[in-house]
Amino acid sequence: MKEKIIYALYDDDQIMISSIKKLINSGIKINEIYSPFPIHGINKIINSSKENLASLAFKYGLFGFIISSILTWYSMIFDWPQNIGGKPSFHWNMNFPSFIPVIFEITIFCSAHFMCLTYFTRCNLYPGSFPKNPDYRTTDDKFLIEIKLMKNNFKKCINLLKKNGVIEINIKKTKKIYV
Repeated sequence: MKEKIIYALYDDDQIMISSIKKLINSGIKINEIYSPFPIHGINKIINSSKENLASLAFKYGLFGFIISSILTWYSMIFDWPQNIGGKPSFHWNMNFPSFIPVIFEITIFCSAHFMCLTYFTRCNLYPGSFPKNPDYRTTDDKFLIEIKLMKNNFKKCINLLKKNGVIEINIKKTKKIYV
């Protein structure tokens, strides 16, 4: 059975959102949405399970905090203890206020750099790859819905799209899928 991919192009984001709601209510799953700007709340509408970048930023920051805490403990308490300002050099918690700048900088460093790497890999912007964008008009002023369908829902989906303000429909056939 061949799978078909439908690309529906829209002029307006509100028309596209209302069309998406009607498609989902009729049992058609949206695979991807391409937009020139972020549309807030669209992930909840299409039930996207992708982890958002904010939670990843927190995890990367937490990783940086743990690494910097271990680094300050190892270098200043365990390996090379020094008497700085009369503070005892054998307790990390007593010296914590002097470690705050180092911990803060390494936390921000890890969070920022890992976020850049995550963004580049999610957008396929690493060397040797090309970003996946089926219609480059979505970088200017158009909105695109990508729907993967089997043969049985195809005509129903096309009719729903035509009724709900689509300006252009492109269909692409893919390889055989065995169900």
